[in-house]
Amino acid sequence: MNAEIIAVGSELLLGQIVNTNAQFISRQLADVGVNVYFHTAVGDNPNRLKSAIEIAEKRADLIIFTGGLGPTKDDLTKETIARHLNTDLQMDDDAFTSIEKYFNRTGRPMTENNKKQALILNGSEVLPNEHGMAPGMIYKKDERLYMLLPGPPKEMEPMFLKFAYPSLRSKLGSSEVIASRVLRFFGIGEAMLETEIEDLIDGQSNPTIAPLAGDGEVTLRITAKHADLQVAQQLIDETEEKIRKRVGEFIYGYDDSSLMEELIKLLKEKELTIAAAESLTGGMFQQEFTSIPGAGSRLKGGIVCYTNEVKANILQVKEETIQTCGVVSSECALEMAENAAKLMNADVGISFTGVAGPDELEGHPVGTVYIGLYQKGKKTKVEKLNLGGSRAANRIRSIKYGCYFLLSYIQES
Repeated sequence: MNAEIIAVGSELLLGQIVNTNAQFISRQLADVGVNVYFHTAVGDNPNRLKSAIEIAEKRADLIIFTGGLGPTKDDLTKETIARHLNTDLQMDDDAFTSIEKYFNRTGRPMTENNKKQALILNGSEVLPNEHGMAPGMIYKKDERLYMLLPGPPKEMEPMFLKFAYPSLRSKLGSSEVIASRVLRFFGIGEAMLETEIEDLIDGQSNPTIAPLAGDGEVTLRITAKHADLQVAQQLIDETEEKIRKRVGEFIYGYDDSSLMEELIKLLKEKELTIAAAESLTGGMFQQEFTSIPGAGSRLKGGIVCYTNEVKANILQVKEETIQTCGVVSSECALEMAENAAKLMNADVGISFTGVAGPDELEGHPVGTVYIGLYQKGKKTKVEKLNLGGSRAANRIRSIKYGCYFLLSYIQES
């Protein structure tokens, strides 16, 4: 089955919001073997929406619409599709009752246009909305499926997972189980990774291997199909083992994990605490660290030491180090990591110092970064980076590299 996702809403075209719905749905459809070949965004205009539908019908068996199911006049998705398919709209009693209960519960008056949200295409399968008002629906005509979903992700995602996804699987009528696993890589580029496993990609059939790059990382999605889930998982295991033999040192995690999450997981496993000293990253490492639930038990604290004065007076970096070696140096990074840990009585210390940009500093080009790594009982280590990207990119990549280096450092015997 081939699918096209049509996102309806002028706010998408104006750049006011990002179309995360298409990304979410595409990922779910991949798990059931549905190919998504096109994403379309169209404004709140019935003529342009009708044109988009006509184009999609020439190339898709499943057309999924998100947005335009609300109560206002510019919510025209249902009406436009109904006219195009030559069917009518009818009131869904369960949806109408749910909407009435919401307004009674909140003590707000229910305006007449809210009834519109309970309308569905006559003869369609209703997808209940447990997190909003407008129900979704699936309508079939001439062996083609039309799926209508609400626009807000907080409504669309749970509706898709609980109701649309199971319905779609039953309609596909396949006895095959589709299993997938994402391998996450860092420290190797997409081109190099593909070169190392090119023959595996070229020879793929079942499982399939799909590379994807983004935010300085690379992922490989391994997908296998089989009537037996255990056999599908075994096929994935065998493929992963082949990949690990070639580029295993760059794999840090699976699926939706991140470098920071893996670092926190390791700190918890080894019952270690951490402290940070940040110059060029300006507190971003600690901000990302504490954004992950449960991270508070691992982080003792940190110092944002943007100036030489704070490095010397608060973090106690030696004045001689600053004057002789400079703040953009391995010597400074080393003292920053050690002193941060010792001042806060932490087991592990990490430091970031360097040149984020846009100008050079102490004769060092933009993108020069030193990351200090300290752990009680180990020799302090400093890693140097030559990034050379934009200021924002250099800061973000420094944090990722810091997590990556620290993972390896802590795991070293």
